[in-house]
Amino acid sequence: MTDERHRPRRHDLSDQPTEQLDLERLRYFTQPADGKPSTRHRRRRAVPGDPTMTGPQPTVQPPATTGSGGARGIDPQAHDAPAPTTGPTPSSPPSPSAATGGWPAPPPAGRPGRPQPERVAPRRLPPRQPVDHFHEPDNAIPVRGGEFDDPMRRAVPHRVPPRPVAAPPNVLDEDRADAGDSAEGVLDLWDDRDDPESVNPGRRDGGRTRRSGAGKSGRTRPATAGRLRKRVVLAIVLTCMLILVVGVGFVGLRAFGVFENTKDYTDAAGTADVIVDIPENSTLMDFGQILEDNDVVGSVQAFINAADGQPMSGGYYKLRTQIPAATAVEMMTDDTAHRVGRMVVPEGLQLDNKEGVDGKITPGIFQMIENATAVTVNGERIGTDVAELEQAAAQDTPEQLGVPDWARAEVQNLDGDHRRIEGLIAPGTWETIDPNDSATSILHDLITASTSRFEQWGLLEPHDSGLTPYQTLVAASVVEREVTDPDDYAKVARVILNRLDKGQRLEMDSTANYTAEVTNIDVYGEAYRADNVWNTYRIEGLPATPIGAVGERALTAVEYPTPGNWLYFVTIDRDGTTLFADTFEQHKRNREQACENQLLTTGCS
Repeated sequence: MTDERHRPRRHDLSDQPTEQLDLERLRYFTQPADGKPSTRHRRRRAVPGDPTMTGPQPTVQPPATTGSGGARGIDPQAHDAPAPTTGPTPSSPPSPSAATGGWPAPPPAGRPGRPQPERVAPRRLPPRQPVDHFHEPDNAIPVRGGEFDDPMRRAVPHRVPPRPVAAPPNVLDEDRADAGDSAEGVLDLWDDRDDPESVNPGRRDGGRTRRSGAGKSGRTRPATAGRLRKRVVLAIVLTCMLILVVGVGFVGLRAFGVFENTKDYTDAAGTADVIVDIPENSTLMDFGQILEDNDVVGSVQAFINAADGQPMSGGYYKLRTQIPAATAVEMMTDDTAHRVGRMVVPEGLQLDNKEGVDGKITPGIFQMIENATAVTVNGERIGTDVAELEQAAAQDTPEQLGVPDWARAEVQNLDGDHRRIEGLIAPGTWETIDPNDSATSILHDLITASTSRFEQWGLLEPHDSGLTPYQTLVAASVVEREVTDPDDYAKVARVILNRLDKGQRLEMDSTANYTAEVTNIDVYGEAYRADNVWNTYRIEGLPATPIGAVGERALTAVEYPTPGNWLYFVTIDRDGTTLFADTFEQHKRNREQACENQLLTTGCS
C-alpha cells in the first residue's frame, strides 16, 4: 500500500471528531505486521471471549457518577485484572462496535445501565521483536483525554516502517546482473553476443534480455571454452599492441635524439687499418652507422656533427680505427689519399698502357684497376695487378667474364688474347671496385655493369646503320680515336659506313696505332705494314675488336650518322680542324694543308 493510498484516508479522518475515531482501526490500516500490504477485510470477534481474538481486548471505563438509584459505579474487580504487558500489536484486529464502527460509548448519566457481561482477562502475548529503521510519521493523531484516559487506549505515536519501493522485476534483475558483470572483468566484452547460454529465456516472454553472469540474483555464467579462447586472443592482441606502441615510441624518440650518443675518440693516429665499404646513395647517417660498426668513429652523431652536411661519395675507403670523427671526415673527403677501388676511365682508353711520341705513357684500364685496388692493410698487400688481369681476360670463359650474348662469338674467336675484351668496359667513373676480389671477379663486375650502360645508350635499339650491336661498338671506337672534336663524330661515322658500303678499306691511322708501340698521329713505317686483325691498312672491313673504351656520343654518332657522300677526311692542325672530301683529289689538297701546318710529314711534297 503506497503513500498515495494513505493520504485521502488520513484527510478524511482529520475531519471527524475525536470521539468517533477508532485508533485501533487506524493502526490496523496504516501499519502492516510483516511488511506486506494489509487487507481491509478482517474477521471480527463475536464476543470478547472469542478464541479467534489475536490481541488483548481493551477495557472500557465509563465515567464515575455519584447519583443514586440507577447509577452504576465501576466494577472494583476490573482494576484487579492484570494489565497487558504489551500494547496492541499490528496483528491484533480491533473489536468495533456494530453501530458506530468503534468502541461503544459509555451510557449517559441518570440512565440505568444494562447488565455487563463478565469480563475476561486479556491474553498475554510474547514480546514483539523490535523493528529497525522505524520512523514516526508526520500524521500521527494524538487522542484527547477524558473518556480515553485508559492507558490501553491512549494514543501513542504510530511508527510506520519504511516501505520498499517495488521495482519492475526485469529492471531489478538487470541491475543485479550489472553488478555481477562488473566483477567479471574486461575480458567478457563479447561473451553475451557469442555465448548462446548467456541469453535469458525471459526474452521470449517479455521481450527483454538479461545479462549472463553471477550477480545478486544467484545465477552463474557457464564457463565455456569459447569464452576462454576469446580471453586468450584478446590478451595476445593487447600484448602485441603494447609491444608495437613501445617499439614505435622508442624509434620515434631515438629519431628525435632522445637516446643520442655523442661518443667520440681523441687519438687522430688511430689503432689499425680498416677497409670500409659505403654503398652508393648513402646518407650521412648511413655513413656514420657503417663507420661506427667498423669502430672508426665513436658514434653516429659525432660523425654527423663533424660532417656538417658535406657531400660524400660511396665506395671503399682505407681508414684507421678509433679516430676522431673530424679526422674521419677529412680522410673521406680526400679522394686521392684514402680512396680505394675507384677509377675514372676516359673515352677511347685502351686496356694496355700506351706510349706517345712525347715519351709520356698513358696508363691503360688494367693499370688503372691495379692502382685502384692495390693497397697495404696492416702490413699486408691486397688487390690485383696487370698480369693477373691479362691472364684472366685471355683464359677465362666469356661466361666467367660476364661477356654479353651479342659479343660472345667475337670474343670466343680471339681466345688466348687478353685484348678480346677490349671496348667491353665502358668509360666513366667506377666507385666500388672491391680490392678483396679476384681479377676475374673484378672484370666480370665491370663488363656486366658496362653492358647495362651500353643498353641504356641505345646499342640494342634498331637503327639505320645496318651494323650489329658488336659492329656498332667497333665502329664507334674508331670514330672516337680518329677525331678530337665530338661535332665531327657523325661525319666520320658516315665516311666509315660509305667505305664499307663500297667495299673499300677503311685505312684508319687509329687502327694502325692500336698495336703500335708508340702512338703517333703521323703513322709511318712498321705501323702501316703490321699484319694483324686490327690494322685496317691490311684487312678488309672493321677491326676484330673495338680499339678503346666507347662513349655514348660516339655510339650515337654511328647509330645516327650525318647524311653525306664523304669518303675521305684529314685533320689539318693541332686545334683539331678536320676537312672532309668526296673525291681523292680533294682529299690530297686538304692533306697539303696539314703538311703546311707541319702536323703531317709522311707523304708531303
